[in-house]
Amino acid sequence: MNGLIRIRPDVRDATDRGQPVVALESTLFVHGLPPPMNLEVATEIERIVRDEGGVPATIGLFRGQIVVGLTSKEIEQLSTGADVPKVSVRDLPIALARGSDGATTVASTSVLAVRAGIPIFATGGLGGVHRGAADSWDESADLVTLSRTPITVVCAGVKSILDVAATLERLESLSVSVVGFRTSRFPGFYLADSGFDLDWSVSNEEEVAAIMAVRVALAAESALVVANPIPAEKELDRGLHDRVLEEALAAASRTGISGKAVTPFVLDHFHRATEDRSLRVNMDIIYNNARLAARIARAHAGQRAAAGE
Repeated sequence: MNGLIRIRPDVRDATDRGQPVVALESTLFVHGLPPPMNLEVATEIERIVRDEGGVPATIGLFRGQIVVGLTSKEIEQLSTGADVPKVSVRDLPIALARGSDGATTVASTSVLAVRAGIPIFATGGLGGVHRGAADSWDESADLVTLSRTPITVVCAGVKSILDVAATLERLESLSVSVVGFRTSRFPGFYLADSGFDLDWSVSNEEEVAAIMAVRVALAAESALVVANPIPAEKELDRGLHDRVLEEALAAASRTGISGKAVTPFVLDHFHRATEDRSLRVNMDIIYNNARLAARIARAHAGQRAAAGE
């Protein structure tokens, strides 16, 4: 990419050798969590991937260059930097031309991971269709990007503050495959069960790796979403969740907040109203997904090696 991308040497070596690598997004900690918790989480998810036998590749923009495998120093600078922009796919050329730092989203991280030869990506939750999207047309760029990016994404579904039913319909329309990991129900991020059924589920990492191999053989052009629910004992209390969500949506309506401003408003309300219990659940989700993604990456690498690839 004409010098626009830098891949950390251990990441490049691992992809060249067919060893397990897990892509990680920088928006997750730059915009998704407050300091100093964000730096703690960014460091911990990389440690989890390494402990599971994988190579972590946190992706972001640093001084006008795409970096696949940010160094610990670069992660620290992005975590503590002021006004680091959130960079989705459409924003990449603008941010790069301006020599900007940037935190990559699910969409841009997916695209850049595939460019770097990394087949699996761990995040917290996907973006989706927002409540009231029939009027606002507010839908995350994650969905369309996943419809044309052949990557496996491990996530805890989508946040329950979104329109979960509409999001599942859009994933189906966009030919994005979804499997539940040891569940037949779609997770709702803070909640292990969003209330919606899934058509397919898998019972172990080897099954996911086998699906990934068939997708390669079929030259699949869209993503595989592995919906990994938080353990039920760690989910946010359902009564608290439902009450706070209702309060947050009512407050947004009263103050005239609409469109893409609704999600950050509601999330901020969640954090304050639950006295940061939702933040702790958020951290557990991220760690859970990083661990599973590394295990899938290891199974995938093992199956490829056994097949002589």
